[in-house]
Amino acid sequence: MSAILQTSALKAFYGDAQALFGIDFELNVGELVAIIGANGAGKSTFLKCLTGLVKTPASSVMWKGKAIGGLPPGHIVSQGLAMVPEGRRLFPSLSVEENLLMGANARRKGPWSLDRLFKLFPILQEKRHLPGTSLSGGQQQMVAIGRALMSNPEVLLCDELSLGLAPIVIREIYNAMPAITAEGMTVVIVEQDVTMARNASQRLYCFQEGKVSLQGESSDLTREQISQAYFGV
Repeated sequence: MSAILQTSALKAFYGDAQALFGIDFELNVGELVAIIGANGAGKSTFLKCLTGLVKTPASSVMWKGKAIGGLPPGHIVSQGLAMVPEGRRLFPSLSVEENLLMGANARRKGPWSLDRLFKLFPILQEKRHLPGTSLSGGQQQMVAIGRALMSNPEVLLCDELSLGLAPIVIREIYNAMPAITAEGMTVVIVEQDVTMARNASQRLYCFQEGKVSLQGESSDLTREQISQAYFGV
């Protein structure tokens, strides 16, 4: 496999407080990789580093062999990375359809369009003219995923997909993943639900206190290994 995205000794700071301590990470084309860890482990900060929301040294984040660390978020999106942020972050003044179309501002060519998204999440077509924030939490998550897909990224970064959602909604969202990855989309999911993350992914990283505490093939890692890496006990 060829690596499309890599980090090397990645460190991140919020002022004087250090959040990440030398993260080495590799993402290969066509993979679905999960990142797990407790609250405060550094998972969301890591995604923010990849997308330029947290500044990093240029060479600590490599995209197709080119240094992109610290570049403006808009530039990184135009390169082919898109993030589904924690908490959805929809535009409250816009309709569902308008929120989705915001993702198309990257003007990248690809298979994702409104029609394609409405086939993936039919409920969004039914509610396309309603305010995005009037939908249920699960439906808002679908809008956030759709908005990211509308930029036709090569890599989709999903932060806390299942946070605050009912189990039946979580299953519905994860059931859409095969359709998303079917055409070679590469995906990273940050997830607190260890079982869901393990079942959905080919490889898994566990973060603890800003460091990688475990990594490997998801099917090879035991519950005991994951528990020790997750909780540090």
